[in-house]
Amino acid sequence: MGSPSVIALFGPTAVGKTSIALAVGRALRAAGRDPVAISADALQVYRGIETLTGARDALDQDDLEHRLVAVLPVSESCSAGRFAQLAHAEIDAALAAGRTPVVVGGTGLYLRAALTELQLRPPAPPEVRERLETELVRDGPEALHARLRDVAPWAAAGIAPRDRSRLVRTLELHEIGELRPPEGPSALWTDETRHPTRLVGLVRDRDEIRARIDVRIDAMLAAGAADEVRAADAAGASPTARKAHGFEPLLEGDEDRMRRDTRRYVKRQLTWMRKLPGVEVVDLTGDPDPDAVAARIVAPLLPA
Repeated sequence: MGSPSVIALFGPTAVGKTSIALAVGRALRAAGRDPVAISADALQVYRGIETLTGARDALDQDDLEHRLVAVLPVSESCSAGRFAQLAHAEIDAALAAGRTPVVVGGTGLYLRAALTELQLRPPAPPEVRERLETELVRDGPEALHARLRDVAPWAAAGIAPRDRSRLVRTLELHEIGELRPPEGPSALWTDETRHPTRLVGLVRDRDEIRARIDVRIDAMLAAGAADEVRAADAAGASPTARKAHGFEPLLEGDEDRMRRDTRRYVKRQLTWMRKLPGVEVVDLTGDPDPDAVAARIVAPLLPA
């Protein structure tokens, strides 16, 4: 592929993606480009949980247009395949209009869905899904998780017993012969991107991230995240929307679990990201000047 036409920023929760994305937008405008941010976040796509997902940060500023933020009702499911269609349309439209897409996300699968031709596995026959969902209600998620441990312990190790939707989908794949061990995190990135892409991974000292997580969650709670979650629950939030970090803990009134779950997720994000081939890692420890960071990020897109 030639010189990059798309910028992709990947980083864990609370690393500072929004600040860097805004700075990248400023740098591109200063160079005569017309930037547009496209969210590659699995949960920010939903309306009704903007505070919980951090989408409010994008919606409340005017410096950079954001797409795929709060565009679906919280009651709808959004698979990676559907998200890929939405993201591809936004990226292609931006490029056709002479704009520079800045794809921003912390969910590896959804970032890949936005940037590549996602290889989707076939759906299971409806009767398989219906039977597994009946067994889930009758026997409970622990029983299905135990069954998954028996047939595919490597898959069970990556799924929490309470993650009902992933349990059912993984057992579906097993039953139709489509469940295959991964080749490692980098296997997600063996496909070529649809457009030449500058992929940047944002990292930060873990103690800094931990402190920023606490500040972030405190701000969410003060802004009414618990009320937001209860309203989304009453509106029939989909299983996908319920995966937002803090959704179930806040329904249970367990703020400590929300913090623990978020920290664990950040560790997985950082581990996963560091193994991606082709990623330029940018360390934000100590809060370097965002505009200086952005200048480094956009340089390969600009004439020498």
